[in-house]
Amino acid sequence: MNLLLIGFIGIIIFFILIALRMPIAFAMALVGFIGFSILTSFSAGIDMVAKDLFSNLSSYSLSVIAMFVWMGFLAYYSGIGSHLYIFAYKMIGHLPGGLAIATQGACAVFGAICGSNTATAATMGAIALPEMRKYKYDRSLATASIAAGGVLGVMIPPSVIFIVYGMATEQSVGKLFMAGIFPGILMMFLYMVTIFIMTSRNPELGPAGPKSNWKERIDALRGGLGEALIVFLLSIGGLFAGWFTPTEAGAVGAGGVLIISLLERRLSWEDLKKSLSDTTRTTAMIMLMIAGAIIFGRFMAISRIPFEVANWAGSLPFPPFVVLGIILFIYLVLGCFLDALALVLLTTPIFFPVVVDTLGYDPIWFGVIMVLVVAMGVITPPVGMNVYIIKGVAPDIPLEDIFKGIWPFLFALIVCIVLLIIFPQIAIFLPNWLA
Repeated sequence: MNLLLIGFIGIIIFFILIALRMPIAFAMALVGFIGFSILTSFSAGIDMVAKDLFSNLSSYSLSVIAMFVWMGFLAYYSGIGSHLYIFAYKMIGHLPGGLAIATQGACAVFGAICGSNTATAATMGAIALPEMRKYKYDRSLATASIAAGGVLGVMIPPSVIFIVYGMATEQSVGKLFMAGIFPGILMMFLYMVTIFIMTSRNPELGPAGPKSNWKERIDALRGGLGEALIVFLLSIGGLFAGWFTPTEAGAVGAGGVLIISLLERRLSWEDLKKSLSDTTRTTAMIMLMIAGAIIFGRFMAISRIPFEVANWAGSLPFPPFVVLGIILFIYLVLGCFLDALALVLLTTPIFFPVVVDTLGYDPIWFGVIMVLVVAMGVITPPVGMNVYIIKGVAPDIPLEDIFKGIWPFLFALIVCIVLLIIFPQIAIFLPNWLA
């Protein structure tokens, strides 16, 4: 049977298994193993699974995932996020839409010590939503701004998706972290401008809160932002300076959050146990995803689908940016149905060679673009993980109201992607400068 035909049948079966609610990691592993065995032999499939899984999952570099995940959960359970929001609220809460704008700033800084879109959305949802309700914010704007702000958690380093992309493509995690800083700041700024325009046109969407004096702002700075900056400078700054490897940077960051939380008595014994339990569960999930993606990637490689897609893309009578646009549109559609991490692991073996080798784009820059595009999936229906998290925080608000408020933020994300395509230096300037 034709190699390509078997490859495409495998992809169709994979999506059928996903529709039947099989866990994505197991679906990738099952389809990958059976497809590889059909194209080679059963014994070769068993040998591939044993050797590849052991060599990849026993890698020391994978421990970076556990370190940064634990740092995020420690920040979540210690309440650092609430202090960050208070500071942002004191600074700009008096502007039209100020609470929603402040939420974006808090999400960005919390993302710098968290690295997870779900943790960022859950933390800020619990903190910011009651305040916005208090000042009678439009519920679509309030909930959607928090769900969209959670995306900043995977854009601004550290980011678990950047780590996984770096491992899947053999790119420097440190360079990917550096590349995400300016695009993350740009995305935060575009969110803020979106909120300001909406509330300036219709002040009832986000009434202004009371104005804080400078003493209150300085007190809030001491209580929140200073701690986050210390942790960020310790872990990410040390990584950029070459003092730490990515794993060591994660360990230093987690240790920094733990020490700050214990010194200020914000972390109970129960919260510490919860952080360890959630870290173990999340890390195991990511490792299973990676294992499934390794097996599926071997099947894709032997079926020659990535090479044929690359040849097809190279033969299209379009400029490279048009082909890139087609690929990004495919990512956007798939992101509506697949988890962001699964989407990166599933599609990287197919599209990375096309974008980097055939079209000639920078692999670090493409990593930033990919994270932005797949991040759109966490706020778009029907998956929209961040939206469902906010729904859990505010069960009385209909799901359709949250999704209705998402569209202006999706437009801001698209503008961010377009700017990065036109001006790739936004992403690659810092890693090239510090290289």
